Amino acid sequence: MELVTVGGGDIEVEVLPRLGARLHRLRVFGHDLLRTPDDAGAHARDPVFWGSYVMAPWCNRIEAGVPVAVGPRRISLSSNFPDGTAIHGQVFTRPWETEGEGSFVIRGGGDGWPWEYEVRQRIAAEGGTLRLDHALTNLSDAPMPAGLGIHPWFRRPLQVAIRGARVHPRNVATIAEPIPVIGAFDLREMRDVPDDLDGCWTDLADPPVKLHWPRVGILATMRVVIGIEPNESMRFRASSLLHVVMASPSHLDAVGVEPQTHAPHGLRRLLNGEPGRLSMLEPGQALGLAVELAFKRAR
Repeated sequence: MELVTVGGGDIEVEVLPRLGARLHRLRVFGHDLLRTPDDAGAHARDPVFWGSYVMAPWCNRIEAGVPVAVGPRRISLSSNFPDGTAIHGQVFTRPWETEGEGSFVIRGGGDGWPWEYEVRQRIAAEGGTLRLDHALTNLSDAPMPAGLGIHPWFRRPLQVAIRGARVHPRNVATIAEPIPVIGAFDLREMRDVPDDLDGCWTDLADPPVKLHWPRVGILATMRVVIGIEPNESMRFRASSLLHVVMASPSHLDAVGVEPQTHAPHGLRRLLNGEPGRLSMLEPGQALGLAVELAFKRAR
């Protein structure tokens, strides 16, 4: 399986271009911070729960099994998850092309998604900072629903701060409106990750996420910029589109901390006019997501 290395020194990333251009490994100050299998082929056998991958043209769960009309076109997706939904988009297991050092691209569409699109990812590491730039461009001749995100599985033990004032407390059968954070969902201050949370935070401060690996003494600050532009320049405006999903299944030795552009069930939200819905891209427009992780050693 082809493995591409980006960076070196303080930060080294290993990428699998032919399997979703996913991050197989993220090594910072000599320590692995992602849930990385000993055998890279494990990503193909179980693509949901390893490494870090791009989610597009939607994130999280949307409806599957029943055709849904969006304007004159109909979405008719098959389920790819045991709960009967279509999860994490179409590109996280497919082959991407390598365009240059740290740059990857894929064209998608079909299989029940009646629009053609392109997704680009650029990975850059400098000093103690990792930068992940993404753009989802509508290549079709009609407006397209769009969502974009990344899904890193960070190794435990892990402490997290998600600085969101409101939360969708469930990613399955989620309610329309987010609620104020309370109890285990109030993560505005750094704390150990509670087990078996699966929520989506909104109304986020800057920076939206802070991470701490106490066993290896590493801290990270996550900053995110989202916007819609007529091209793929990666110069995107700050936006209120940002949502952060966190999943902490107790049976797993990792926690998913996922910046993305919409809330769970974004297609239903779009059709019903609910908050956190998928964006609509005009032909030629791009939805962009830039994620910066700044690492430092904890004292």
